[in-house]
Amino acid sequence: MSTLQTAAKTAKPGKKKSRISVFSVINGAGFVLFCFFIIVPLWKVLVDSLDLSTGYGMKLWPKNFGLAGYTSVFTNKSLYTPLLNSVLTTVAGTVIGLALATLGAYVLIQSDMPGRGFLSALLLITMVFKGGMIPTYLVMKDLKLVNSLWAVILLPAIDVYSLVLMRNFFEGIPVSLFESAELDGCSPMQTFTRIVLPLSKAALAAIGLMFAVSYWNDYTNYKLYISKETLYNFQMKLRSIMMASDLPQANDGATESTVRNAAVIIAIIPFMILYPFLQKYFVTGMNLGAVKE
Repeated sequence: MSTLQTAAKTAKPGKKKSRISVFSVINGAGFVLFCFFIIVPLWKVLVDSLDLSTGYGMKLWPKNFGLAGYTSVFTNKSLYTPLLNSVLTTVAGTVIGLALATLGAYVLIQSDMPGRGFLSALLLITMVFKGGMIPTYLVMKDLKLVNSLWAVILLPAIDVYSLVLMRNFFEGIPVSLFESAELDGCSPMQTFTRIVLPLSKAALAAIGLMFAVSYWNDYTNYKLYISKETLYNFQMKLRSIMMASDLPQANDGATESTVRNAAVIIAIIPFMILYPFLQKYFVTGMNLGAVKE
């Protein structure tokens, strides 16, 4: 064995120097900047909702801490009906939207269904070409749905994007499970309820969360199809509060700014609490439903 070979075997491999690419630095800086632009406005609204003193500009902490702004909102009876309408439409719309998406997706994965390809293409076309605002309003008017909560429940529930996600997720379920269920004597609906739905918890949580957020934050459909104030949701009422045309009476030293910011926090806090518990299902469901192997 030569001297060079011996030296090469006995020599200790040197430590590899970790290199930080320029892309990683720019990507990290961009992510931090993006988070900053999101967190700072939310923090300002939260601080102002807890500050009983009138002031402008950015404050890290409330100077005069108090919960009078939240008390003013919760004790105002004019906000009870909009809040109830928001909860009702969110729950009903999410359930109906999930039912339409799952049943429609289950139909589209049936290989023996005649015209399945044509129907899928027809549904995908509607994601690009839509009737428009005025034709949609005329259809809703002819169906007697204007000034009815059904207008803001049924229209957003028909979502082709959610149906496509569910179809892609269902197609990832092994065919052997469907064959086993058929051999055991299960009907198509029994297969759907006993096999497909229990395996789709992640996708259901992801799409259900998207439906719920969309219904809770809905403003456009209420503005177009609802003119009765008794049917307004919390977002419509929140706009009136922000425009100071229907501001709840401030009490216990709360200012108008405190009440406005408290109303904003109340509007966004339900899903701020709910999302961390559904985050793992949301990420998993979006990954499985959006990628078709």
